Amino acid sequence: MMKSGSGMREVNYVSLEQCSIYRAEVVWQDGRITEVRHLGDLQAGLGYLIPGFIDAHVHIESAMLMPAEFGRIALRHGTLAVVSDPHEIANVMGVDGVRFMLENARQTPFKAFFGAPSCVPATPFETANGALGCAEIEQLLYQPEVCCLSEMMNYPGVLAHDPEVISKIKLAQRLGFPVDGHAPGLVGDQAAAYVNAGISTDHECFSLREARDKIRAGMWVLIREGSAARNFDTLHPLITECPGQVMLCSDDKHPDDLLRGHINELVVRAVARGHSLFDVLRCACTNPIEHYRLPVGRLQAGDPMDAVEVADLVGFKATRVWLNGELVAREGEVLLPRVPVTPINVFRARTIAPADLRVPSTGKQIRVICVKDGSLVTSEKVLAPKSSEGVVTADLERDILQLCVVNRYRHCKPAVAFIQGFGLKQGAIASSVAHDSHNIVAVGADPESICRVVNSVIDHQGGIALSAGSATEILPLPIAGIMSDEDGDSVGRQYARLDESAKRLGSGLSAPYMTLSFMALLVIPELKLSDRGLFDGRRFEFVDLTV
Repeated sequence: MMKSGSGMREVNYVSLEQCSIYRAEVVWQDGRITEVRHLGDLQAGLGYLIPGFIDAHVHIESAMLMPAEFGRIALRHGTLAVVSDPHEIANVMGVDGVRFMLENARQTPFKAFFGAPSCVPATPFETANGALGCAEIEQLLYQPEVCCLSEMMNYPGVLAHDPEVISKIKLAQRLGFPVDGHAPGLVGDQAAAYVNAGISTDHECFSLREARDKIRAGMWVLIREGSAARNFDTLHPLITECPGQVMLCSDDKHPDDLLRGHINELVVRAVARGHSLFDVLRCACTNPIEHYRLPVGRLQAGDPMDAVEVADLVGFKATRVWLNGELVAREGEVLLPRVPVTPINVFRARTIAPADLRVPSTGKQIRVICVKDGSLVTSEKVLAPKSSEGVVTADLERDILQLCVVNRYRHCKPAVAFIQGFGLKQGAIASSVAHDSHNIVAVGADPESICRVVNSVIDHQGGIALSAGSATEILPLPIAGIMSDEDGDSVGRQYARLDESAKRLGSGLSAPYMTLSFMALLVIPELKLSDRGLFDGRRFEFVDLTV
């Protein structure tokens, strides 16, 4: 669906090449800019024309929307392209799931590009339904929408020269594709070794030292601000220090957050911090085009007419958005129709009972996962548990709740652990969005509430849910158990209601459901829970609950 249009617009033209702004007439024919006529100094009252924003790394599935519907929301904020890693649906549905996403994206002018997922399953320590080896990855790299090998999360495998890992990297290099990285905490010689193995980007930096080490080694660093992981405040100095090696991304953006804003929010904050407008727009708009060789316009003659007109260069409110010369959004209203979708899914879990969550008390201390708001990185505490009638229980006074992961692909006993930092005083929340294998993850104050909320997810074949007393609320996710087939505004509103309900149960986290979804992501340290047990991401091995 690549319609093209013709037209002319008088604007204040923002030239990133010349680092200047002037009044101009931009002319385009059949979707491509034919001329930019310099008319004089910038003029008050005219809009400002800039290249469109690009999210350089996102998992579209985290917005619980299909690519076309994601685009209908993102365009309102001036985002006209994304580089998406579809490894969420790949873990559930394999290569067929990725093709499902590509086909949906082809039905919209929104410029959704994809990586070929490199780590499906993410680790051998969890149960997924999909698996992508070199043969499947090579198939995907020949698809026109695919622009990279997606984040190589198995960074220990890279450093250890694991043959399968290295073969995937070399395949991408042989075919001329960049390789995205994922290596939280790597610095110094290890960071250099990771880059030298062929990795070109990283979006997981959580300190300036780490980011600077990776940039010195030749890597592009993506400043991430998502719904759970927020690194902008720490990393924004890089925009001025090395604007040629920085991009902006959201990584994971929940639907209510997407309704409020996208990359435009980072641009607003960066300019307000005093960074050069031209450096900021380079990071937000054109660096991804350069790095991933994207067929997206830069506002130059001969380019596709992909552009955003903003009211001013402070708030960056998108008043008009063009793709291939066609006006696709105006004053916050998207002009594209919805794309219908027929769900695909796999869900074989059976309902659970409170006895399935029973943890016998041994008199020993236990390992507790500790959550930090705004971070995917957890820590580990060893604490004396609260017990009752020979069973370890939640301890609401110390904010120690029960966490479980239920295999969605086959009937198994739930894996159980304990977690601190969610703040729930009653009830439970659960989600079949559980990175990266998307089993069911739940946290709660008591086994009965946990069972109610998990069983609701199972009954609906996927969703995010909440249990409070005898009442249960759910946002169904019928597409692979991770996405909705409804419109983005409706999904965003439903998600916001659940998020607010979770906070009324006591959670002080800014994004309790997003945080919960990462408690099964084993590749981010320190302590996480898979459907097979408690896992230490530092040692990359299972550990006992008791110590």
